[in-house]
Amino acid sequence: MSTDFQQARASLGARLRELRAEITGRDLATRLGWTQSKVSKLETGRQTATAADLKAWADATGHPTAADELQARLQGLESHSRSWRRQLRAGHRPVQDALTVEYERSTELRAWEGSMIVGLLQTPDYARAIFTRYAELHRSPRDIEDAVRARMRRQDMLYQQGRTFHIVMWEAALYSGVCPPTVLSAQLDRLVGVIGLDTVRLGIVPLGAQVAIPPGPGFWLYDERLTIVEDWHAELWLDDPDSLTVYRRVWDALADSAVYGASAHRLLARARAHLDLA
Repeated sequence: MSTDFQQARASLGARLRELRAEITGRDLATRLGWTQSKVSKLETGRQTATAADLKAWADATGHPTAADELQARLQGLESHSRSWRRQLRAGHRPVQDALTVEYERSTELRAWEGSMIVGLLQTPDYARAIFTRYAELHRSPRDIEDAVRARMRRQDMLYQQGRTFHIVMWEAALYSGVCPPTVLSAQLDRLVGVIGLDTVRLGIVPLGAQVAIPPGPGFWLYDERLTIVEDWHAELWLDDPDSLTVYRRVWDALADSAVYGASAHRLLARARAHLDLA
């Protein structure tokens, strides 16, 4: 979770505490039918309130007109941290559609991924395996086929002039057993073909390479305006200059350790041979 997000949540908690000034936390919990610990966590920024929580708080503290202000603060929080629990209520397809909008708005895109093949380069079978694993993790609606189709349609952008993709992956992603071996084999073949596209520059950081910074979570940079970072609990959508600068530095550092062209081909061939021997 980002420092900016934590600070914003703490600020919201402080505002909630101001509204409660005339009654005790225990009394408020009783009025709302909550535990006193929930009141405390919301006020100290250790728990994110829901929209319903904020309206109930405003009403119960005698400040119903503060509800709109609190909702605006919450929307500011969610613009940076988008929990998977909320995003996936309607399944994975809407999330894919939202990402497609950001791709369409961008001309120069950069990605880092250390644990799996990036979505933009996935085969349908590989994507199906990934969506299935995440649906199981988040207990989300299983709109797997709709999500796969949405992801495959987005790959049409790889063949459009005027847009470039600079993708860097860790070699470990080539071996990650998130799908059956036959699916991974076809996926590696797909990457070999991608290297020849004039809109894509694919780099792979070898396992033994010296890196200027430890490889971290996967993220995309959309031009110089937005970074989307993927974590287990949420996506972080960051558009402030300081965050964008940090993630660009991270990407540059990892890209400097990557190999390209024929050297990347050799790493793919090594991973393919490993599968054949397994």
